Amino acid sequence: MQLSESHRRYWRRNLRITIVLILIWLAVTFLPIYYAQALNRITFLGWPLAFYMGAQGSLIIYVLIIGYYAWTMNRLDREHGVQED
Repeated sequence: MQLSESHRRYWRRNLRITIVLILIWLAVTFLPIYYAQALNRITFLGWPLAFYMGAQGSLIIYVLIIGYYAWTMNRLDREHGVQED
C-alpha cells in the first residue's frame, strides 16, 4: 500500500509527539528518584519535593500527558481528515 504525503506527515508528527511525551514521562519517572537527596531539601506543600513527586506530582503529570496527547491527536486527525465520527 502506497502512503500519500499527507499520511507520511501525519505519522511523522504522531511519532514526534509520542517520542517527546515518552521522554517527558521518563524524566518525570526517573529524575526525581535519581536526584532524591537534592530534591528533599526543597519542600512543596509541606512535603519534601522527591516524596511529593513520588506520591502525587508524577501522577498529575501523567494525567496531563494523557490529556495533551488525546487533545493533540484529535486536532491532528481533523487536520489530516482521519478523525472518527
